Amino acid sequence: MLTISSVSKSYGSLVALSDVSLEIGPGEFLGLLGPNGAGKSTLMSLVSGLKTPDAGTITLNGTSAISGNSQARHELGLVPQNIALYDDLTAEENLQAFGELFGLNRKLLRERIAEGLTAVGLIDRRRDRVKGFSGGMKRRLNIIAALLHRPKVLLCDEPTVGVDPQSRNAIFELLEDLNRQGLTVVYSTHYMEEATRLCSRIAIIDHGKILDQGTLPQLLAKLPSAEQVRLVASAAVEAAPPSLAPLGTLTPHEGGHSLLIAPDTRLSTVFQVLEQHEVPSADCTLTRPGLEEVFLHLTGKAFANNPSPSISPPPPPPQPSTRPQAVCHLLDDKPAGPPPFASLLLPCPPHSLCSAKPPACSRATRSR
Repeated sequence: MLTISSVSKSYGSLVALSDVSLEIGPGEFLGLLGPNGAGKSTLMSLVSGLKTPDAGTITLNGTSAISGNSQARHELGLVPQNIALYDDLTAEENLQAFGELFGLNRKLLRERIAEGLTAVGLIDRRRDRVKGFSGGMKRRLNIIAALLHRPKVLLCDEPTVGVDPQSRNAIFELLEDLNRQGLTVVYSTHYMEEATRLCSRIAIIDHGKILDQGTLPQLLAKLPSAEQVRLVASAAVEAAPPSLAPLGTLTPHEGGHSLLIAPDTRLSTVFQVLEQHEVPSADCTLTRPGLEEVFLHLTGKAFANNPSPSISPPPPPPQPSTRPQAVCHLLDDKPAGPPPFASLLLPCPPHSLCSAKPPACSRATRSR
């Protein structure tokens, strides 16, 4: 369905992506997992047509998605990492604006707006200005905006950044339900818990390269061991590493150490060493390895930024108001400037970029 072949992208001397290839089939929920700066957002911007690769091809159902083909781009929906909404418009008005850019007729658009707002629990807030919404509410509204035209593939670029746990779970349930209905989802994240819960297949990316890909069981099967011991930081634990190192791969982490037990090491040997160092049993936990251990195995380093998704990172500092990155990806990389609705007129893109006919793509005006 979506084929990415040998794609590379550089910004001057910085190589953002290097020879990236992925094949995403219909109905898949592909996770693109990597730390910040790994190249996830760059890849999303290339697939959505917001940027052009230096080399390689991207096709959707055999049609190039990087040649300006409006039909191929119309089959994609993008949920960008940065909120792409007009704060001074209501939830309903935002969706009307994006729906008109997609060329939806008024009757169909009204139906889809009501359906979408109901699905994300915002129907009672449809006439409220977006500037008063929480981060989680804006994220949910952003997803509905990307779904108005019923795309075949939904691109989600870290859609839960800065979201509270309740809104995060609401987003998860919405995406899982859409995927069960047949929507193909490509989901980038640096939260391993998200990739574990949501994704039917995971591609691990770091420094612009796909290191490995597969289902979670397939990735875990490549580890040299199926068991690990987690040790809580204490004076006894801090004295044990020299004796534990020969028994497997010992990795320090915040709050202690993890020992990925070597295949030829018996569990009794590990626990004997821990007893010799008088490590309390309460400080030891025997677990199965996860994606963090897979990343360590592939790169030789711990995952740099994997805070628990149950704790929302602080929101970014406020930025001057500019034209939002287009959810419909019909507004290409034009220079940012003051809001294009000084008199609350929404921008209408050139019709070469918009599949709507001129009457359907008329400027939407909000009375004051």
